[in-house]
Amino acid sequence: MNPSTRRIGLIALVPIFLIAFGTVGYMILADLPVIDALYMTFITVSTVGFREVTDLDAGAKIFTIGLIIAGIGTVAYTLTSVAAFLLEGEFSKILRRRRMEKQIARLRNHYIICGAGQTGQVVIEQFRKRELAFAVIDEDAHVVEELQKDGTLAVVGDATHEEDLESIGIRHAKALIATLSTDAENVFTVLTARELNPDLHIVARAFDRATHSKLRKAGANNTISPNELGGARMAALILKPAVIAFIDVITRAGETDLELEEVRICPGSHMVGQTLKDVRIPEKTSCLVLAIQEDGSETLRFNPSFQETLSEGDTMLVLGQAKQINRLRELACEPLLNLNDD
Repeated sequence: MNPSTRRIGLIALVPIFLIAFGTVGYMILADLPVIDALYMTFITVSTVGFREVTDLDAGAKIFTIGLIIAGIGTVAYTLTSVAAFLLEGEFSKILRRRRMEKQIARLRNHYIICGAGQTGQVVIEQFRKRELAFAVIDEDAHVVEELQKDGTLAVVGDATHEEDLESIGIRHAKALIATLSTDAENVFTVLTARELNPDLHIVARAFDRATHSKLRKAGANNTISPNELGGARMAALILKPAVIAFIDVITRAGETDLELEEVRICPGSHMVGQTLKDVRIPEKTSCLVLAIQEDGSETLRFNPSFQETLSEGDTMLVLGQAKQINRLRELACEPLLNLNDD
């Protein structure tokens, strides 16, 4: 139970306890049946001044005085607690969380990010930039709250637990990225996610070199070591500075950032059976096709010729601006009947 729910429960229990206490008190001190004792409690606590159901002796009168004081205190406590609850934003937090839970429940073919640490934050920014549908799960409530304020779908939970992964739609997800703080957590997350969704594409972070094989055995499709990648890039900056400079230039060309992206040829596309020369991708989109990967293959054919024939399900690795790549994606899914003569 979260703190907000406990607080609401406490506010509701105080008047209930007072009414129960008053009812039992009148049953004992004034020898009243339950309904009359409950009636006496209500008119006393509410201070409405209705007629008493029986004559009260000294003990019952003293009890009544105490009940009136307690009733006034309870009303004051309830009102101030409700006011504080609303002013502190607890009510809005509950509404935001419930709205987010409904949005997550509607997600299909989305991405799941497990862990919102430094690596996870970089992934989140990349996904936001591309306006992808994704949800984040992290154990740190403060981190999750900050993500929610930015409009990111995020929940507090442990990614190694089935019920928490279920809460972010693991069975309907397209891919999962495990960026938790330890190798053990990442291995358990991969195991759990693979069991819940056998078709899920999983990428996991590994700190230790020996963990790569463990993650793959657990069900990860790909493993990444930030330390190894960082070390390799640092070495390349010394050994191959011109290559790294070239990569930086083509991916960060001033204010017109270029991006390397994958574009898949959809079923029924007019591109199926056509050559690169026929579809005229550079002329129509200004994108440069760097490589082609056949459907079901892990091999890339770099620098394809203009006579390369495209097939359904092929993935093109292209270089271009975001709007140019989006235009190419539209063309790659455009059927022959809707193809313009341009």
